[in-house]
Amino acid sequence: MKSIDYRTSAVIELDPEFAPIVLGEADRNLRLLGELLGADLHVRGATVTVKGRPNEVATAAQAFKELESMASRGHELSVESVRRAIGIVDRGGNATSTLAAEIVSHRGKTVRPKTEGQKRYVDAIDQFSIVFGIGPAGTGKTYLAMAKAVQALRNKSVERIILTRPAVEAGENLGFLPGTLHEKIDPYLRPLHDALRDMVEPEMIPKLMESGVIEVAPLAYMRGRTLNNAFIILDEAQNTTPAQMKMFLTRLGFSSKMVITGDASQVDLPRGAKSGLAVARKVLHGVPGIAFPALGSTDVVRNPLVTSIVEAYDDFDAYEAQKSEARK
Repeated sequence: MKSIDYRTSAVIELDPEFAPIVLGEADRNLRLLGELLGADLHVRGATVTVKGRPNEVATAAQAFKELESMASRGHELSVESVRRAIGIVDRGGNATSTLAAEIVSHRGKTVRPKTEGQKRYVDAIDQFSIVFGIGPAGTGKTYLAMAKAVQALRNKSVERIILTRPAVEAGENLGFLPGTLHEKIDPYLRPLHDALRDMVEPEMIPKLMESGVIEVAPLAYMRGRTLNNAFIILDEAQNTTPAQMKMFLTRLGFSSKMVITGDASQVDLPRGAKSGLAVARKVLHGVPGIAFPALGSTDVVRNPLVTSIVEAYDDFDAYEAQKSEARK
């Protein structure tokens, strides 16, 4: 019996103002959409004709409308943003609600979540007092936390931002290093400075730091303090000891929010030492007011090769764990 190839078509009328953005330079996005959706796409002006199986045509129609809405909101539709949008639509999500949630804008650059995982992470920061952002490199853990901190400061939800991370290589004992305190700790805190400069006028940062509105300090300097009315970010938390993590978490004061970021696969502690991040995940799981939104390889927004690298290492770690269990 001859199989029947059920195919249908649809005509999508794009807004002429945004059609060039949606289609991309030299119809680059159009070709990519055709490859990702498995449908035949033809364009004339702002009119797109889609031919394919009913599910392909329906997905394409929704995807074009989502992308058009993103373009109307000022999104730059790069190849990666188109891929992410199609992935969300294909899984039954809403690309506009996920990707268009603007956090902060600075000099024409807008910071917003770009994946479903990042959106869950940002939503958790809004809803919980303490949030652990744990995931591989490139998932936006620190950058999005910084954006939420700047947003909270602009909205006057907090009075100051406190940024900290453990200086593992110096053993948190910075006295033997040459130079002033700022010169000693700067190499360890530079990534936080870099993210901050993307969201705040560079000439304003020294003034905000002098006034105490923004504080950047190594983790050791948090001891003995109570941090009220503050947005506090602990970066590279996988390099804390359990005692340091407990010390940090108990600094939380009134009207404050904490975001702890880390990558459990990049622990730089001495061999055999327990990571405070790993212990906290076990001890605090299920405690009200604390969230552990998951970030994974699908949330990597750097070069696509980074996603492949992360997944390859995850597979290798799983294989090594299986071998270890087999030997036991």
